[in-house]
Amino acid sequence: MTFPSGDPWGAPTPPPEPETPGSVAPAATGPVIVEISEIQVTSTLVLTPVGDLPLAGSRWQVTDHWITQRRTPTWAKVAAFVGICLTGGLSLLILLYKEPVPQGTVNVTVTSGQHQYVARIPVHHDGDVTAINQQVNYVRSLAAL
Repeated sequence: MTFPSGDPWGAPTPPPEPETPGSVAPAATGPVIVEISEIQVTSTLVLTPVGDLPLAGSRWQVTDHWITQRRTPTWAKVAAFVGICLTGGLSLLILLYKEPVPQGTVNVTVTSGQHQYVARIPVHHDGDVTAINQQVNYVRSLAAL
């Protein structure tokens, strides 16, 4: 059974929201060229969760908020514990092994006119920061066209 209002209780459906002059239908934006976290970039628009911004003339900024800590990996802790029974205290030297662990975020800020959006991207590897910077530099070159 179908209901004229789409609701079985007869409540009226809200009218569709009118399009603002600056908005573009998602189908008309074209394919996504670059995706930086939740920011998607097409040939003409920057798509963010809070709204669309024009790509031309947009400004991009990358801010690093991460550090690298040195920690004893889990495998070294387990090997030292198991090795205590076999080699006495000699296996505790394994605990001196440390590996770098990046921790923090990289903030990518896109500004177009009076609108601004900040994406906070967690860092899991040193290469993540390099990849984010390369993506933003590519988008900067697209915005300058």
